[in-house]
Amino acid sequence: MRAVTCAPGSLLQVVRAGYGGALLIVPGLVIRLATGRPAGARARAVARVLGARHLLQVALTAAAASSAGSLGLGAAVDLAHAASMAALGLADRQVRRLTLSDALVESTFAVAGASAARAG
Repeated sequence: MRAVTCAPGSLLQVVRAGYGGALLIVPGLVIRLATGRPAGARARAVARVLGARHLLQVALTAAAASSAGSLGLGAAVDLAHAASMAALGLADRQVRRLTLSDALVESTFAVAGASAARAG
């Protein structure tokens, strides 16, 4: 039996596509799983926009053949997103759980993207 291997950048894009698709298709479920609370209409709408952003990032990275540069740029975008969510979570107690959960996911994508870019 042969082991199936996958480049780190490719695996990252598969995970990102799954996450983006889930945010786009079932945002309420993703939010409820992350926060333990039902999602309001505004939170679901924002989640759909973020899901579309993730799918766009997958498409752009794929178009660039998952190059180290595209993975590194994606990691920078993820890091900026994580920082903005952390700042919003600290500033607004009502959305803290949701934004800090998203900041954790985005930070994970940033670290994975930077690691894949270096391995690249």
